[in-house]
Amino acid sequence: MISGFSGAALEDAAAIEAADPGGMLRQVASSAAQIREAQRAASEAGVAALAEDGRPRAIVVTGMGGSGISGDVLAAVCGAGCPVPVTTVRGYRLPGWVGAADLVIAVSCSGATEETLEVAAEAARRGSRLLFVGGADSPLADLAARSRAAFVPVRSVGQPRSTLWGLTVPLLLAARALGLADVPDAVLESTATLLEDVAHRCRPGSEPFVNPAKRMALDLAGDVPLVWGSSDLASTAAYRMCCQLNENAKYPGVYGALPEANHNQVMAFDGLFAAGGSPADPDDFFRDREGDAEHGLHLVLLRDTEEHPQVRKRREASLLAARDRGVAVSELAAEGTHPLERIASLVALTDYVTVYLAITLGVDPTPVPVIQELKARIA
Repeated sequence: MISGFSGAALEDAAAIEAADPGGMLRQVASSAAQIREAQRAASEAGVAALAEDGRPRAIVVTGMGGSGISGDVLAAVCGAGCPVPVTTVRGYRLPGWVGAADLVIAVSCSGATEETLEVAAEAARRGSRLLFVGGADSPLADLAARSRAAFVPVRSVGQPRSTLWGLTVPLLLAARALGLADVPDAVLESTATLLEDVAHRCRPGSEPFVNPAKRMALDLAGDVPLVWGSSDLASTAAYRMCCQLNENAKYPGVYGALPEANHNQVMAFDGLFAAGGSPADPDDFFRDREGDAEHGLHLVLLRDTEEHPQVRKRREASLLAARDRGVAVSELAAEGTHPLERIASLVALTDYVTVYLAITLGVDPTPVPVIQELKARIA
């Protein structure tokens, strides 16, 4: 942790609440309720009827930002053994191969995301099978009505990035109906219970020395995080953490996945940011010492309980290589047994980390003014 930051900002629950005027912590804590509410909404919308037309050739999820990550979670839960490809489109164009044999799922928390609407409209023109998930009484809802797409309304808890489970559960239930994901009701409930437990451990009134999210936030402050996952599932959580670092803490984060990160990113351990200093000669009296031991890399390793044996070796070797070079290391292990439980546990804890990091840095975690500015510039 860089000098100048301390745990004082995270020690008092009242001070934390004052530093979080948009209620981002409350939004994160709503995750369990989102699962239960989305389960009811998807059932009422008739998502199970998607199975009447048989299994699609492929599933294409289109969405941006906090909505688009739902497609990555779907792919992670379906796993490598899924009999059809699951891909996420982040942009304005639907791939040329997508047609009537494929299921296109458009996800937009607001229901007004321009990229998602454009891709969804193109999917409707091509005659693809359709499922839309997003804000009620929105342009996406209108498009669903015109194209006769199944539509699941989702109530935003504040920010799209905080409504992950409300947006994702309908996709999981659609995959379940199609026989592509084993996500029984009991697993949805056990996942909700696990999220409630994480919320209790990471609650604002919990002291930093026993609160895992506060502790990691303090450790990260001032460092440059390399966030790696040890499986496809954990790598999805790593990507999510970097997005949350960006939006909540207004902070950089470099996403990576094992084993790929061992073929490129690992070399940063020997570079400018390693060990908080410059690769210059440490005996050079005239070098600039102001940044020594202040800013440095911080390897955050998200560990899955199911790893390829060689990836497990790579994870352990990566930790040793980082420590040998003075790179700070934090490791988080997934909880639960089902893929949904495991990814939810990693996402929940790291969501809290990013909000507490924002508060540590004196940053309001909720607003995203630059995103709004960019939207206004292109409107």
